[in-house]
Amino acid sequence: MSSRAFELLNRLFQWNETRVHELNYLFWECTTRCNLHCLHCGSDCTASGGEPDMPAEDFLRAFDTIPREKRGKRFTVVMTGGEPLLRPDIADVGRQLRRRGVGWSIVSNGYFYDKAMHEKLMAGGMGALTISLDGLKDEHDWMRGHDGSYQRTINAITIAAKERRINFDVVTCVSQRNLPQLQEMHDLLAGLGVRQWRLFTIIPIGRACDHAELHLNGEQLVELMEFIKAKRELAGQASTLNNRHSMNVTFSCEGFLGPYEMKVRQNPFFCHAGINIASVLIDGTICACPNIDRKVFSQGNIYKDNLWEVWQNGFKLFRDRSWTRRGKCASCPVANRCHGGGMHNWHGVCAESIDCHYRKVVNKERQGV
Repeated sequence: MSSRAFELLNRLFQWNETRVHELNYLFWECTTRCNLHCLHCGSDCTASGGEPDMPAEDFLRAFDTIPREKRGKRFTVVMTGGEPLLRPDIADVGRQLRRRGVGWSIVSNGYFYDKAMHEKLMAGGMGALTISLDGLKDEHDWMRGHDGSYQRTINAITIAAKERRINFDVVTCVSQRNLPQLQEMHDLLAGLGVRQWRLFTIIPIGRACDHAELHLNGEQLVELMEFIKAKRELAGQASTLNNRHSMNVTFSCEGFLGPYEMKVRQNPFFCHAGINIASVLIDGTICACPNIDRKVFSQGNIYKDNLWEVWQNGFKLFRDRSWTRRGKCASCPVANRCHGGGMHNWHGVCAESIDCHYRKVVNKERQGV
């Protein structure tokens, strides 16, 4: 298939996904309590939390507004925070979701994830798990604000990587400090049996606004892209040789990458926020991804609105992205493919995208980097 035909098919796919807007991924910010103090935390979570934990029955009541016939096999509830494992009822909530016919997963820092916790969550029907690793020992502990967190995370990854009944991946937020460590991290994770490794950059929101060393410049972003590209090429060769133990390394869905698009990820960039993804935040706010500006882009609140009705009739700024064509985006040659990038890059509809990956990688490519 020619690149032109592929692009047209992708546009048709995105148009149809937006038109249908099937909800199949629901985040639940079940707590803002966290045992760590991560420098890049977009939610600015603390040990005590800014809000009390949402009662499970409140979330389930909101979830039950989604008609059963609309909860397809792909539907997943993702429990996030804060640190979800600080809640003693996580497995019980997961069990109740399973009874409703949907899957559930957890995003965790791994600190409390030991064998007993693993068995408890598996008994509750957990189908997927994401654990964060943000560098080798010193860098991870620095990023997480807690000495000893690295070893606890490695222990958790070791346990989860052996479990074949769940979809498990490790995510890494790449900063200027851990960028030089990616090869060592790759070898470590592959040696532990990890099959999926997703790499992110750090968007300047929450605490990350105060730490310039967390953010990649254009040259560093290109270095990250080249690293992922090389790993994916090697994995492709290993697949050809029937090597079932190669690790799939991908870049996140955070922005359009121009010349690197299909070289660092499986599918072309498409921000699913408000298209297939919604979230119930700690105070009941209905939004898309939890990292999106919750003041400007909130769509309602489960304590006064019907979640399903909001999904059906709201999220207009997510489904019609024409408003993003302003500022530097107004004359962008790839605006019809980028659509303003990831929604978490926007702080209000009158601001321009705060971190354009496309501009960074194209400028460095022109300079011969």
